[in-house]
Amino acid sequence: MIIIKKAALFGGLILTISIFLQCEKESNIVSGKVTQEGLYFLGADLSYTNEMLDCGGTYLSNGNIVNPYKLFADSGANIVRVRLWHSPSWTNYSNFEDVKKTIQEAKSNNMSVLLDFHYSDTWADPGKQIIPQAWASITDLSILGDSIYNYTYKTLELLNTENLLPAIVQVGNEINSEILANAPASGSINWSRNSFLIKQGLQAVRDISSKTATPIQSMLHIAQPENAFWWFREATDNGITDYDWIGLSYYPKWSDFSITRLGLAINLLKTTYNKRVMIVETAYPHSLNNVDNANIILGQDALISGYPATPQGQREYMMDLTTALIDGGGEGVIYWEPTWISTGCSTLWGQGSHWENATFFDEKNNNEALPVFKFLDQSLY
Repeated sequence: MIIIKKAALFGGLILTISIFLQCEKESNIVSGKVTQEGLYFLGADLSYTNEMLDCGGTYLSNGNIVNPYKLFADSGANIVRVRLWHSPSWTNYSNFEDVKKTIQEAKSNNMSVLLDFHYSDTWADPGKQIIPQAWASITDLSILGDSIYNYTYKTLELLNTENLLPAIVQVGNEINSEILANAPASGSINWSRNSFLIKQGLQAVRDISSKTATPIQSMLHIAQPENAFWWFREATDNGITDYDWIGLSYYPKWSDFSITRLGLAINLLKTTYNKRVMIVETAYPHSLNNVDNANIILGQDALISGYPATPQGQREYMMDLTTALIDGGGEGVIYWEPTWISTGCSTLWGQGSHWENATFFDEKNNNEALPVFKFLDQSLY
């Protein structure tokens, strides 16, 4: 993951607000604003699950093979996040049919859905927001705007025909850099272009929600809290205000914020922009084992003090992270990607998984469910 940083962390302001929050904590600065069901959103990004099952992967709970979707729901998950690529030619997954299957599984297990439009044929992240090949030759900005609007609208319209509308829609994934680009991120953003395109996506969500008389909320997603400060300030200055959620990726390996300061960042974003805040990506290793030919991403350098790479350390990380989010006024935590176990299938970079040591399953014990599932228990917060 490449993180683009643009500004320092407002040192004096952060300190001032930290003192303010300490003083206000006892006067209930966190109002308890929660989901419509009266709960926080706690769940998982299960974008890999169908592929892992097709690759022969199995998931165990108490020694028994289980349906992973049902296991998450039974453990307390009330939301599933799923990514959508435009027209991926290199994989049969994360396309419309695969996403539709994931949404069906989530809804059949009574979980809400957060649909994550990448607006790319492959991974979109802070370092690259590569335009789908189908739109690559478009040079007229108005036509490109129509393309993102129509694609977003029609995708949701098709989902609606099968009762599969999501509760929340992400307009872009980790959009720290300019969306629909023809090359990796340069570090600068043409905000006139960027804001126009983002607003087209947001408008499509509003319009399909209105047409179907179905509440659908929109989200803008930035990688790492420190980048959200400058990004949302510049987005607001350029007229991007009509969205409901600020979504954050939070990986300690790539962030300047410790867990103890995370609640401060969340509260500052929430109060500054009057938006709901959710962590839509986070993860922590339960071991440092690499059991296949795909190197692990979260290795020794991903560890933070007080949280060893053990099942208990992973669980404590998730519990403390969720508590910090709630203390800061946030309303949800989604783990990425707890079912990406090692199988005989390959990624673009190697056979197996780059994440098997950070899933919710013990790769050394036939993928037995780990204690981290406990973080999904609403009664603990």
